[in-house]
Amino acid sequence: MYRYFIAYKPYGMLTQFSREGERKVLADLNFVFPKDVYPVGRLDADSEGLLVLTNDKPVNEKILHPSNKHLRTYLVQVEG
Repeated sequence: MYRYFIAYKPYGMLTQFSREGERKVLADLNFVFPKDVYPVGRLDADSEGLLVLTNDKPVNEKILHPSNKHLRTYLVQVEG
């Protein structure tokens, strides 16, 4: 059964579950994701926003694989 999650990734957090030094990761969110769930795409540590996570590998490939080009819109706020 495929599962889908939307989580808010705060500024400074890495978009991964495995630890890298002292930086916060998705495992630090106040939710226990199933082991087969992975983020669809990435948000830089210096960005924050909604992140889709799923165990649906065909959807992940459809969204991320370069051969499946599609329009993406990002809203960005820049300081300085």
